[in-house]
Amino acid sequence: MESAWEKKLACASQCHHCRKTLGPKDPRILSVFDHEPVCAACKRVEEKRPDYADRSKQMIAGCIAETGRPYGEPAGYCFHHFCPFTCK
Repeated sequence: MESAWEKKLACASQCHHCRKTLGPKDPRILSVFDHEPVCAACKRVEEKRPDYADRSKQMIAGCIAETGRPYGEPAGYCFHHFCPFTCK
């Protein structure tokens, strides 16, 4: 899960859900459902799902168990399920 997240997220040129083209300055964020990069609009839709809170908790627990890092660590994989990222 963690190995290629930064490249996957930073290099995402298209939203995995709606296929919108993402420019270098467009924020992208990882979905808590499939760990794929999505645009801000698709993340807002995801957040409205009734199972979002439960899935977020499951993702955080799994992520911490796998990486050994707290989910709030900005350099970590878990963080980018909740904080947008842009290309450098």
